[in-house]
Amino acid sequence: MTKSPLWRLCAAVFAACLSLALAGCNTPPAFQVTEQQVARVGTVQSITQDSVQNVNTGVGTVGGALIGGGLGSLIGSGNGQTAATVVGAVGGGIAGNQLAQRSQTIVWRIGVRYDDGSFATIQQTASPNLRVGDRVRVTNSGIELLRN
Repeated sequence: MTKSPLWRLCAAVFAACLSLALAGCNTPPAFQVTEQQVARVGTVQSITQDSVQNVNTGVGTVGGALIGGGLGSLIGSGNGQTAATVVGAVGGGIAGNQLAQRSQTIVWRIGVRYDDGSFATIQQTASPNLRVGDRVRVTNSGIELLRN
């Protein structure tokens, strides 16, 4: 095996770091209220559990292809190196896509009917300590159970 130029190794490391950085960009927030301006009081109407994909499969595919192609380019020379680069890129793309599809976070969506009749969905990653019918106060920082 011949020594690969330093720039190829640097390119492979850069591609790996870039795809790892992009992979963490799409994590759902710990708490999210749709269209919430001020603290509002209402009643819990529904609580559902769902899984949300953290990483876009396109990002996983491209990241995997970059890493696979970069690593494949370090193997061999001439036509063999070209073939290793192509095979590495295709294999990396497939592997990156599969990993992206499996990267999911569990979220809870809490439907709240406010006292004025409007409805909002609150999404959070922590398991809610609530039940349907509970009276709650919703603010931009969280949802709290109101004790009677």
